[in-house]
Amino acid sequence: MKTTTFLILLATSLSVQSQIAADGGEYGANSPRLSLGDVTRAVLENNPAIKEAENRWRAAKERILQAKAWDDPRLAGDSEFKRFVKVPPNAFMDQSLTLEQPVPITGKNLVRGRAAAAEALSVFEQVRRAELDVVAKARAAYFRLANAYDQLEINSKNLTSLRQIADISRSRYEAGLETAANVLIAETDYSKLLETRRDLERNLSDAQSELNTLMNRDAFAPLGVPAAATINQANLSSATLSAITLAQRPEVQIARAKIDTEKAKLQLAHRAWIPDPALMLKGQRYNDAAQAVSELDAGVSFTVPWVNPGKYSAGVREARANVAAAEQGLDREQKEALRLLRDQFEKINTAHHHVELFRDKLVPQAQQAFEATRLSYESGKATFLDWISAERNVRDIEATAREHLSDYQVAVAELEAIIGAQLYGRPNERSETGKRRKGQTAVSPIRPLADSPIRGRKVP
Repeated sequence: MKTTTFLILLATSLSVQSQIAADGGEYGANSPRLSLGDVTRAVLENNPAIKEAENRWRAAKERILQAKAWDDPRLAGDSEFKRFVKVPPNAFMDQSLTLEQPVPITGKNLVRGRAAAAEALSVFEQVRRAELDVVAKARAAYFRLANAYDQLEINSKNLTSLRQIADISRSRYEAGLETAANVLIAETDYSKLLETRRDLERNLSDAQSELNTLMNRDAFAPLGVPAAATINQANLSSATLSAITLAQRPEVQIARAKIDTEKAKLQLAHRAWIPDPALMLKGQRYNDAAQAVSELDAGVSFTVPWVNPGKYSAGVREARANVAAAEQGLDREQKEALRLLRDQFEKINTAHHHVELFRDKLVPQAQQAFEATRLSYESGKATFLDWISAERNVRDIEATAREHLSDYQVAVAELEAIIGAQLYGRPNERSETGKRRKGQTAVSPIRPLADSPIRGRKVP
């Protein structure tokens, strides 16, 4: 009877698998494969958040030239409208034209330009932040989508096994060889797996919607099945990653740019005590003169800030306080960056430990236990439900192992967003891969746009 039941189970399994293959596979197995490189490329080219940040960067660059420019010249003219007294000829001016040009001899315009350049650098780092976040989200969604497909495949195998349990247990119950309790247990487990499958289908749909949105596509647009792709942990120590983070993380760079901005404003506050002169050229015409210009005058004018010392002293104190605040902000960002790095590093190590534990021990042990139970069942030393339970245990451990692998891949993909540098190459990007030795990992900043026009500060 044991052998007969085993043969029935084997025939049922082959029949179900053949039917799945005839129907075209599970969840679009014949669909075009979706690669990680294709997803990353589409996100970098089409994501609206990246394009929005890039346009803000272009706008910020234009503010630099505006800040460095001289003040506009002033042109004034006047003409006699009505004179109520009689005057001798050429006693008064009837028309005059004045041209006045402020001259920034103190260099305040150049200081404003440096402040605008530092602010533009902050916007540039925001572009890098947007790109890092979007790429990390896309890669995480890609790995979650691949995990959802694999989990559905494992779920299908479990459903097949439990369906066999239910059918065979019912047949044995009708023959008086099985209890009704075993039949009900099998049916209940089968129904629970159906509920789990619905949750897995929702997870798959969520990952597809997120990927489509990140690639600027319709959320309902079809996506291919993810191709096999792995991201291994970069061969970098915590000390190396800390140095990279402090040098490349956008928030740290923004904090440094903030210090440059506030220092420029402090310098501007000091120079506010020194007025910039305005050169004036004035042409006048007398009331009875035949010439177009009867008199040409030149002059200079400037403000007198020394009569209001409280105002400008307060401006200097304010600028100094802002510099101190910016320096504290940099220290805070550096400490926060290292905290995030340590947490992510520990997350990666923990996930990697789980992956190795399941791959090297738990999955092989569960498979060995399954084989042992199968042999015991064939020899009559184990029940049919013992054998099916061992098989289901293998599937559950495989599902958990696959989940840990996805967690590990997502954690490594998120590492770039934290440190602010590339650990893995971008599609269609020139790299020094051929020059690298085996085991080395490329680390480079993201370059979303052309070289920056900011002088005195090299933008990656």
